[in-house]
Amino acid sequence: MNGMIDQALGLEQKIDLYRSMYLIRRFEERAAHLRQQGFIPGFLHPYVGQEGVAVGVCAALEEGDVITSTHRGHGHMLARGADPARMYAELYARQDGYNRAKGGSLHLIDVELGFLGANGIVGGGIPLATGAALQKKREGRGRVAVSFFGDGATNEGSFHESLNLASLWSLPVVYVCENNFYGEFTPQHKHQPITEIARRADSYAMEGVVVEGNHVLEMREATLAAVERARAGEGPTLIEARTYRHRGHYEGDMARYRPPGELEEWLARDPLRLFEEHLRAGGVNDRLVEEVQAGVEETLDDAARFAEASPHPLPAEALEDVYMETHDGRALR
Repeated sequence: MNGMIDQALGLEQKIDLYRSMYLIRRFEERAAHLRQQGFIPGFLHPYVGQEGVAVGVCAALEEGDVITSTHRGHGHMLARGADPARMYAELYARQDGYNRAKGGSLHLIDVELGFLGANGIVGGGIPLATGAALQKKREGRGRVAVSFFGDGATNEGSFHESLNLASLWSLPVVYVCENNFYGEFTPQHKHQPITEIARRADSYAMEGVVVEGNHVLEMREATLAAVERARAGEGPTLIEARTYRHRGHYEGDMARYRPPGELEEWLARDPLRLFEEHLRAGGVNDRLVEEVQAGVEETLDDAARFAEASPHPLPAEALEDVYMETHDGRALR
């Protein structure tokens, strides 16, 4: 780890990183419980275990930068500064949700936040970020685009085509592969002949780096370097963030495909646990950590109450804010 970058962060900034990670963890755990209670319909793909990636990456971004996400997108959106109350309202399928109940868990979006959307299509956000990076380059304001995706997405044509064009055009984009070593239920070694996804950057003449994704400060450092290159016109970077999801692919998946002992090995490298150890080594006492945790719990209590009190959408609103095209090619809204 680059000590200069780490030392540039004061205690308050590090506490903010921890608060964001803990918020994501508890938001997801509570969402799973709320779904079990019947408040949240549809699928959930928990981000539990990968918090260090989202928080580390987003901590290196500025206002005006944009990100695209995946089907496992709650953590990315929260790390970018989203309101958990409106997010819960969207998961509850209520009017006060970010997308008025039309996005749900898989298609949350808030353009004003620079969050260009979660995506139910594997690899679907990669070309969107690439296009956004082209726009940012044309604007000439030094802004960047970041795309999050999993290891399975790097087998998709959208990944290879996007990286090819991004390198050819020197676009200001950072590709962040959250390698949790499973494409849905399939371990990485059964769907890829390589062990380091970052090596795929070589084919497109771009920088490729492997980072321990459970170390939030290392993620921030790697992203700062990639973003600096992008802003300087030096083109894209592929970051392979090695991490692990603690729960199944979706809520309800028992993950029996995991070999014995694997989960326990990764739990010992829990990103929150690692960062708590870092904070305590720096002199942070348990009381401050507990105060942060209590504040998050209160925020999420309020968020769940907000969602539950939010009205259900009306049938008459079903086609509002929806883009459609008629059989003769006319666009309707």
